[in-house]
Amino acid sequence: MKISLIVTGKTDSKWLHEGIEVYCKRLKFYTPFEIKVIPDLKNTKSLPVGQQKILEGRQMLQALADKEDIFLLDEGGKTFSSVEFSQFMEKKMMSSCRELVFVVGGPWGFSPEVKNRAKGEISLSKMTFSHQMVRLLFVEQLYRAFTIIKGEPYHNE
Repeated sequence: MKISLIVTGKTDSKWLHEGIEVYCKRLKFYTPFEIKVIPDLKNTKSLPVGQQKILEGRQMLQALADKEDIFLLDEGGKTFSSVEFSQFMEKKMMSSCRELVFVVGGPWGFSPEVKNRAKGEISLSKMTFSHQMVRLLFVEQLYRAFTIIKGEPYHNE
């Protein structure tokens, strides 16, 4: 199963980028993994938030056109413990899922059209994190899930 993380805008902070790269390299031992970056919208400061979400949503929908198993990373989504998330991942791996796609929205969240396209929403916490910080947190949790599945010593219970 291939796993993709679709994000809006590049990672600006060097330390975040370096942390993300550490876990992306580790993930390659378990599964094909890629991060696809959708460019930030330009000249949007005068647009209302709703319009920005719609425009950003159109870009996301293009990136999701041929994808089936799509889950949005959103603070209002279903919460998992690390073990529960590993069980979710293991079920996906055992199913006929060929590609699992997770999506991080921009600072305003997701348009209704993107939400309708997804199979579900997953929350990393009830707290709100920057859309750039979520990338690092998610790739670490994805790596942790694979180590739990494989019975490796990274995760302590």
